[in-house]
Amino acid sequence: MVTASRVQLTVLRGRDDECRTIKGLLDGVTDGGGSLLVHGEPGSGRTALVGHAHRHVEGRATTVLAGTGLAEEAALPYAGLQRLLDPLLDHTAVLPREQRHLVRRALGGEDCPDARQLALSMGVLGLLAAAARDRPLLVTMDDVDLGDPQTARVLAFAARRLRRLPVVVLLTADAATTIDGIPAHRLRPLTERESTAVLTDRLRLRRHRRGDVAGTDRLPERPAPPVVAALAAIGGGNPQALGDLAGVLTPGQWRGEDPLPTAPPTDGALGRAYRARLDRLPPSTRRLLLLAALDEETGPGTPVRAAAEALTPAEAAGLIRVEPGGVTFHQPLARAMVAASAPLAERRAAHRLLADTLDPRTQRLRRAMHLAAAAEGTDPALAAELEQAAADGERDWSAASAALCRAADLSADPGQAAARLLSAARYAWTAGRPDQARLLLDRLRTAPVGVVDGRAGLLRGELELRCEPAADASATLLAAAGSVADADRAQALTGFVRAGEAVCFAGDQYRYAEVGHRAAALRRPNDPPALELMSCLVAGVAATLRGDHERGGPALRRAVVLGGRLTGPASTPTALACAAAAGLVVAVDGAAHRLAERAVALARDRGELSMLSRALELRAVAEYWLGRHETAAETSREGLRISRATGQTNGANVHLGMLAVLAAVRADRDTSLRWIREIGEAPTPGSRPHALAGWALAVLDLVDGRHDEAATRLASLARLGTGRGQVLVQVMATPYLVEAAAHLAHRPAATAALSVFDRWASSTASPLRRALSARCHALLAPRGSAEADREFQTALRLHPTEAGAFERARTELLFGRELRRSRRPRDARGHLHRARETFTLLGVGCWAEQATSELRASGESVGPPALPAARLLTGQQLRIAQLVAEGATNREIAARMFLSTRTIDHHLRNVFHRLGIRSRTELARAFVSVPGPGPASDR
Repeated sequence: MVTASRVQLTVLRGRDDECRTIKGLLDGVTDGGGSLLVHGEPGSGRTALVGHAHRHVEGRATTVLAGTGLAEEAALPYAGLQRLLDPLLDHTAVLPREQRHLVRRALGGEDCPDARQLALSMGVLGLLAAAARDRPLLVTMDDVDLGDPQTARVLAFAARRLRRLPVVVLLTADAATTIDGIPAHRLRPLTERESTAVLTDRLRLRRHRRGDVAGTDRLPERPAPPVVAALAAIGGGNPQALGDLAGVLTPGQWRGEDPLPTAPPTDGALGRAYRARLDRLPPSTRRLLLLAALDEETGPGTPVRAAAEALTPAEAAGLIRVEPGGVTFHQPLARAMVAASAPLAERRAAHRLLADTLDPRTQRLRRAMHLAAAAEGTDPALAAELEQAAADGERDWSAASAALCRAADLSADPGQAAARLLSAARYAWTAGRPDQARLLLDRLRTAPVGVVDGRAGLLRGELELRCEPAADASATLLAAAGSVADADRAQALTGFVRAGEAVCFAGDQYRYAEVGHRAAALRRPNDPPALELMSCLVAGVAATLRGDHERGGPALRRAVVLGGRLTGPASTPTALACAAAAGLVVAVDGAAHRLAERAVALARDRGELSMLSRALELRAVAEYWLGRHETAAETSREGLRISRATGQTNGANVHLGMLAVLAAVRADRDTSLRWIREIGEAPTPGSRPHALAGWALAVLDLVDGRHDEAATRLASLARLGTGRGQVLVQVMATPYLVEAAAHLAHRPAATAALSVFDRWASSTASPLRRALSARCHALLAPRGSAEADREFQTALRLHPTEAGAFERARTELLFGRELRRSRRPRDARGHLHRARETFTLLGVGCWAEQATSELRASGESVGPPALPAARLLTGQQLRIAQLVAEGATNREIAARMFLSTRTIDHHLRNVFHRLGIRSRTELARAFVSVPGPGPASDR
């Protein structure tokens, strides 16, 4: 019977490809053998794969020869071959006389002349063939690169000549080793999900071995998610590192209550492997390697750069690469293991030496960190220096977080230590490391009561809003903001703004009234602009959500004005994002876009990754309203990448939803459904991502003529009058709801939604919103009536000419369809022609086809639009197309236009689609006579 512990030990996480390859070789060995070299870093699973191969042939009629390269025998020619082939010595009699003589000499400890190497290698191949005569043979040599080179050379010779033999040779070596003519698999680091599985396996194994222990010493069922993320980073995706770490964690560390180790244990299997590699280096090399490991910025003035030649043995060993700019470790884990393997006294001496080489003014934080690493016990003065150096740093939030963690350790006062840990958590979150922030917050659970409670709650609530199911985020934020209101109004107001975001994200807008009431109590005359801005935003949104646009509009417009005036320290990504959000609610799209763009640029410049996703979200919505759908999609794709890189699950789902909507309104069904599938089942019904996905699906229903389904989906986005659901998303989607409902006999939901939309649109100065309102009324008016005609004409008159070409074309299409169905085909054709041309220029093929169908139904004979390429493409697309026509590659174009190759690929696909061509050759022909766009259009 297989025990649970054995199952855990034999599962190889993240090595499915290699296991399949090995299985394929072994299962097909009777039809001809093969070979495989598995190479990777120490601890990456090379030996485990050898064990997997051995287990796979258990119970089969297969002979197994297994060997391991030993560094102690590297200077003994053929030592590894002797250990490997010792069981086959009786088979040497079948070899030709010369080969038999050479094989016996080599295995007997005598060398082989260079001129006889071929004969010796043929003898070993013959010996393997003789052993495989009766049943297949598996030959494995683990760490072949550590043993004697003669063995490696002979085995490689044999491994290249197994096609007609029932022999499989499996070799393993370090990451830098390659063997010509032998297929190789480079073992990659495990993903975070695979690392989670490894850690969970190891935890279960420990629980199985220990049994269930009552009390605080009991191991948890699963590791805490922040612990997993932190261990995955510490272990660098290395299976052995993860296993070693899991073997030494205490129950409190598994639960995230105690600090985690900074590196795998030096007495673990991986630590021993690295110590063995380091022991083979000269002492001077080890000392310099330690300095390089302890200081990542090995500039020209450091001891490492001054004596870089002494690092040649470490470079030859595959640990580092020495370049003019400094020393690079091939794996971050190697750096950590080199540092951890050194004795404590040597590490402290190295830190002191590095600190002495650094300028206390220009390299203050690095110097303080080295001094702190060399310190023992508590040191309040050094802790204060670390705190100040972190505050004065050049926005390296991760380094500042690490400095404040160490400052907390050096603090003598528990209150100061807790405050510094909280700042470290805030910096970690700012750097886009939510799991590290959570771990530090968990350490604060034992802090003195009242020291950091409220401020820790604000950060915890923000993490819930961005990275976790957001249902509880508003309660956390409201409680925390209330507790700090007397001490710090700015933080309290920020907390109320975040609580409002949480309420809207979850679809609980009826709770925004409480947010507005509590924020209003903090407002003071002559508040600084940033505080007044936040107060105006909360007050304006609260009024707007209850339908009081007379109060909401002025407050929101005031927030926009204040955002435009922010300068200096008050101009933060958070404040600018608040102003941009206000602009979107009050429909000043251009100003909202400028504010969001400033927030994005500032977040990038300051390295505030935690805010970048939100700023990009606001910019994408502004670009949607401005009619820049392709640009909005590009913004959302960037936001999605940032959200995923920083663990912001909710932000990622909002960007996915926005991408789905943008694809749907352009009738790109496959792309929209792909984004919706990526959202999955995680978002709570009623949340913003769930509503965006529903909007996208409804638009696709509308495109396909499923009007009842589309109207039902859109009506369900919010329950008007209750404040539940996504009221703001439904307002955005109301034009599509009305369009779907226009085909239905009963339309109370559309009428109610349009009433809400009308009150909002009439309170704004936005011509686009008023145009959409008029279009909606035209669609609900009796067919062929003067009212419908008047409302359509009003909509076309209000549509802005400088933006929103897509919505204007939609109005032209709907008006033309109305006129054609009212038996006025002649009046319809002009509108339909303009709609068709605009849709073609925008590259929206489905809508262009609808306009074409309506034109044909109106009696028009319609051919392909006679539009030159220069009119079909944007300026940037035109420039890219011309460079392709000139023969430039995508990489060359990216370099010339200062864009990424991915962006060039995206634009080129759109160029092909718009021009109806399939190859670069056709594109070159199309552009033979196209004039250049000129500087003005090269945008």
